[in-house]
Amino acid sequence: MATTLPQVLRDAARRFGDHPAYVDGDRVLSFAALLERVRAVAAGYRARGLEPGGRVVVWAPNSIDWAVAALAVTYAGGTLVPVNSRYTGPEVADVVDRTGAVLVVAADGFLGRTQVADLRAASTLATVAEVLEVTRLDDVAGDPGGIDGIDAVADAVAADDVADILFTSGTTGRSKGAMSAHRQTIGVAQVWADLGGVRADDRYLVVNPFFHSFGYKIGIVVGLLTGATLYPVATFDVDETMRLIERERITLLPGAPTIYQSLLGAPGRAERDLSSLRLAVTGAAVVPVVLIERMRAAAPEGLAIEQVVTAFGMTEAVVATMCRQDDSAETVATTCGRAIPGMEVRVDAAAGEAGELLLRGEHVMLGYLDDPAATAEAIDADGWLHTGDVGTVDDAGNLRITDRLKDMYISGGFNVYPAEVEQALARLDGVADVAVVGSPDERLGEVGTAYVVRVGQPAGADLTAEAVVAFARERLANFKVPRHVVFVEALPRNLSGKVLKTALRED
Repeated sequence: MATTLPQVLRDAARRFGDHPAYVDGDRVLSFAALLERVRAVAAGYRARGLEPGGRVVVWAPNSIDWAVAALAVTYAGGTLVPVNSRYTGPEVADVVDRTGAVLVVAADGFLGRTQVADLRAASTLATVAEVLEVTRLDDVAGDPGGIDGIDAVADAVAADDVADILFTSGTTGRSKGAMSAHRQTIGVAQVWADLGGVRADDRYLVVNPFFHSFGYKIGIVVGLLTGATLYPVATFDVDETMRLIERERITLLPGAPTIYQSLLGAPGRAERDLSSLRLAVTGAAVVPVVLIERMRAAAPEGLAIEQVVTAFGMTEAVVATMCRQDDSAETVATTCGRAIPGMEVRVDAAAGEAGELLLRGEHVMLGYLDDPAATAEAIDADGWLHTGDVGTVDDAGNLRITDRLKDMYISGGFNVYPAEVEQALARLDGVADVAVVGSPDERLGEVGTAYVVRVGQPAGADLTAEAVVAFARERLANFKVPRHVVFVEALPRNLSGKVLKTALRED
């Protein structure tokens, strides 16, 4: 069995050959052609200074080019560092500087923005040899001599080498880079594919962003392991998604609950034939029971998807639990399933009671980049990862998430950490104090509500909710921007001075 991503890519080219690996609009790329394109770009990276172990930041939306850019990093022996396509220049600059990235591959102009200029304005990019545009990878490709030599570099990649670093914010507001080895990235993708029964004749619409483990590991890597054809989606549009499902006879559509809620509520759904869908996997947020019921139900009330399963995962472990194909509708709707092969699940509480969820096993991250203290806090001496989530495990081993120890909330499938938002808003003139909590939202699951204490006269007198939102929008990705602003005289605090966010959420 292949234990490195270069090996997986080569095996896919050998096994699936001219079978389409990607379909992106009018562009079709076979598995064999994918390998050749990755080899050429990997050689180009090496010519630009990427050595084994070097890091490359990829900042772009889903596309064939994203997949090529990312796979070429590991083929050249490097470490992939994906960043959110909605991040601002300062947010990406922080990741670039902290990882000492050698190269940055960016989608300049995505959503009408000036990514490259914004990045250069936010950092000296001291370690970066070149900033490359993801849509111009042909210009990156190395010369034939370099391409021939790149295979020896790929051969030297080891299963325990760090394949990728995915950043996830912490409750302190400072992001942390979760490191995974090649064997871990491959292993969790293989288990997910096996449990989902993914096949070479599947057509997989990848709405989950490639910068996220759900899109990268459970998308790109699953496709390589199974031969499924991937259809990358750069930005989610419900009408376009339905059109693609109908026209291309899409069979797989994993995603956050928001995706399915949008499909179920789409005005034109009754006119679309979505009957080709056979597998849906969700679990990026607490999943409403009624949503699972409607996904399983026959049209026009539901989507009539043959197999709907829920799962639980996090950046530090990707996937930990998952329902099985023969699970009852009630199990799927009310739990996150059982531990996947290679993983253990335990709740730190008496039997039958709720407690903190702990995970241990093959797919738990190696640790946080350059942060041994945070790693030791997250993973104890016995190897248990402390998730910060509260749940219960029933007699059959099925996990139910009941609450969060941390203040993190999930908006449209993306994790939002209030401390980061609070730190940004604290810099706004007129803000004396601020706390952010997640509030229920029918479409996105949760959105941010900022409770703001104005400073005294005159600076804070004219501060408006619109100004608070606008300030946040300039500094944070859209999903982190609070949708509601409430002005209060003071924040509720306990005797030690800690903000009582439970009281705010109840409010």
